[in-house]
Amino acid sequence: TPPSPGSVPLAPSSEGCFPAQGAGPGAAMDLAYVCEWEKKPKSNHCPSIPLVCAWSCRNLIAFTTDLKNEEEKDLTHMIHIIDTEHPWDVYSVNSGHAEVITCLEWDQSGSRLLSADADGHIKCWSMTDHLANSWENTVGSMVEGDPVVALSWLHNGVKLALHVEKSGASNFGEKFSRVKFSPSLTLFGGKPMEGWIAVTISGLVTVSLLKPNGQVLTSTESLCRLRCRVALADVAFTGGGNIVVATSDGSSTSPVQFYKVCVSVVNEKCKIDTEILPSLFMRCTTDPARKDKYPAITHLKFLARDMSEQVLLCASNQNSSIVECWSLRKEGLPVNNIFQQISPVVGDKQPMILKWRILSATNDLDRVSAVALPKLPISLTNTDLKVANDTKFFPGLGLALAFHDGSVHIVHRLSLQMMAVFYGSSSQRPVDEQTIKRQRTAGPLVHFKAMQLSWTSLALAGIDSHGKLSMLRISPSMGHVLDMNMSLRHLLFLLEYCMVTGYDWWDILLHVQPNMVQNLVEKLHEEYMRQNAALQQVLSTRIVAMKASLCKLSSSTIARVCDYHAKLFLIAISCTLKSLLRPHFLNTPDKSPGDRLTEVCSKITDVDIDKVMINLKTEEFVLEMTTLQSLQQLIQWVGDFVLYLLASLPNQGSPVRPGHSFLRDGASLGMFRELMVVIRIWGLLKPSCLPVYTATSDTQDSMSLLFRLLTKLWLCCREENHITEPDDTLIDECCLLPSQLLIPNIDWLPINDGIISKLQNKQLVRLQFGKAPGLVGHTVSSQFDAFVRAPGQPKIDHLRRLHLGAFPTEECKSCTRCGCVTMLKSPNKVTAVKQWEQRWIKNCLCGGLWRRMPLSYS
Repeated sequence: TPPSPGSVPLAPSSEGCFPAQGAGPGAAMDLAYVCEWEKKPKSNHCPSIPLVCAWSCRNLIAFTTDLKNEEEKDLTHMIHIIDTEHPWDVYSVNSGHAEVITCLEWDQSGSRLLSADADGHIKCWSMTDHLANSWENTVGSMVEGDPVVALSWLHNGVKLALHVEKSGASNFGEKFSRVKFSPSLTLFGGKPMEGWIAVTISGLVTVSLLKPNGQVLTSTESLCRLRCRVALADVAFTGGGNIVVATSDGSSTSPVQFYKVCVSVVNEKCKIDTEILPSLFMRCTTDPARKDKYPAITHLKFLARDMSEQVLLCASNQNSSIVECWSLRKEGLPVNNIFQQISPVVGDKQPMILKWRILSATNDLDRVSAVALPKLPISLTNTDLKVANDTKFFPGLGLALAFHDGSVHIVHRLSLQMMAVFYGSSSQRPVDEQTIKRQRTAGPLVHFKAMQLSWTSLALAGIDSHGKLSMLRISPSMGHVLDMNMSLRHLLFLLEYCMVTGYDWWDILLHVQPNMVQNLVEKLHEEYMRQNAALQQVLSTRIVAMKASLCKLSSSTIARVCDYHAKLFLIAISCTLKSLLRPHFLNTPDKSPGDRLTEVCSKITDVDIDKVMINLKTEEFVLEMTTLQSLQQLIQWVGDFVLYLLASLPNQGSPVRPGHSFLRDGASLGMFRELMVVIRIWGLLKPSCLPVYTATSDTQDSMSLLFRLLTKLWLCCREENHITEPDDTLIDECCLLPSQLLIPNIDWLPINDGIISKLQNKQLVRLQFGKAPGLVGHTVSSQFDAFVRAPGQPKIDHLRRLHLGAFPTEECKSCTRCGCVTMLKSPNKVTAVKQWEQRWIKNCLCGGLWRRMPLSYS
């Protein structure tokens, strides 16, 4: 059959020009890990029909299975939520849905999940206590007995355009620009209203709005006057705040209908208005050679949630499929010559009409089982096809198609040209006709029934016909041979994107090899320093967390991970302690006490702590005694860290020692110096809040000694461009410190039990849900041994700096990224400490999510 106009061949040739699974480092796609269920004789997880999954911007994956009980002959519809770094730690919840779950949708923040079923019930799930492995159903809505076929959260009006062609620009504003986009519905003052929209099988559209008081406002309306069956639907949003719904009755001979939906609130009631938009017929049904070949439309998707002008359609028969990409365009309406003579049409006066035009189509393919669309907001218009083809190595330009033979293809989102291919364990390259026949008669093959691309398109999660989760790595170069600089630039560009948006960057770390770490960290810092001061301040902690996660991937940079975590802790303590200072009079000057403290400490370079203290208004530092005492653990950490740093100064030539980077970091040393002054003043009010030192002499003023040495070190590197080496006198005095004070042991790092370090050698890791793998096999775990507590030693609450004992009895939570451990419930009642704890209620120091730990963690 000759290809239709605009079509491009998709299936690989028999020679196989694309790398297969396990084809080495040049492979475009390869398996990172596989996680499956434990096989039980009487009750078993089986994939639900249909099976759905969703991937959030925080790298949480939700998917469904049915729990089959052979004794009672019934099915329990389960929702499973995993963090990609700990896939075995699955949170499985009985959804309570009476019928099969048809849709799952994460909200824009990745902290809430919608589920809808074939009985018209929609449920909203939220984290319990902000824990990634603890969820509860809070609110919901329903359209009784009417199966939901499409579901989406309303748009919040935030849209970022990502400019791949400007990836080399110095300004983040050029690479990632804010697009003017209206929310679907706004509250008073322009704040976007939260809620969701769903389309049912009988042609109804239902909208539920979440009011600020927690109530749900729901309204249901017919999409059009003549209601008809809706087998497939999808939802997209326009820049003007409208919603576009695409529907199909499942037959390729019927038109694909489009509707504009407007939502408003009138007299405390939700109002829905609908309007019919231009429809289309698939090209394959109008082609005489293929007219009856593909009777059913099996997939209908807008290319992006905020791009209602482009739609992807897939029509199938029992054995094969065809995929088409369509675009909505404005075209001039031709005017009859008679009317032209009466009133000639000039310039902008020509009447315009909206019309769907086919962009591209594929040749005949194997039967498509699942489609996954990219989430990167790369703006591509119809005229961008040539540009897009030139940059086809960028992963965000491709969408994924899974086939019944077990293979996965990445194709360009507009031209549908092949970019990469993955052959699953059950799929083989077709060599000859006999091989193809044998494959098709060998019985059902394992294939993906649901798929999702990560938010940077560098990873793909698939749930197969056995309910098993597979994590695929997608090369940033898409299998093309690129030089190291180009590969690094792609990774750097996506790291910057995550830094700006606040999205989790776990899927980028999948591609970072140990030899890339140093380069990436340096380049990331260079790009960050090019930004304006205001943006640098906003991103200051995020870049430190990003550097820490990168340095964890190389044995030569492990010590720097300790430094970055300590820096995050220092910044947090500095902000918290300064925020407790209050001006003495109500008519306060322009600068806060914290700002004045910084200004005085930077101007007065005296090595005597008391002379610096005299220049401050000590009445601004007055706090309640209980508050000061409750802060002792944080104050102790500051004192211990300063002592450790100064004692390690004589060994400064060794970058593998933790704390090394602080010895050249004037900004951090300045922060320590400010805190030492604050602590000195508070010590006059309540001596028991001071850090405790074990000194060899009772008469020694330890704080004055440390402040004097710290100031001398700070003076050497206070100016970033004029760093000088410490003089011999300072080094000699630091050499004497161990004979004057007991040097404390610093708790550098929690034990990190994540999967990322096991994936660097590109070997497939096999995992089981509910069963944590051993730490044996970690590439860099042996390097961590010097910095973590050995098993059996007392554990510590890393945020409160409290000792928990060797076998903690308190419930704890740990960070999904850095492994930081803290108690779930607060033991404190003092306001200042609650303020400190409130900083970490949603996220860890590094920005990672929390997960509940077993009571007797090791």
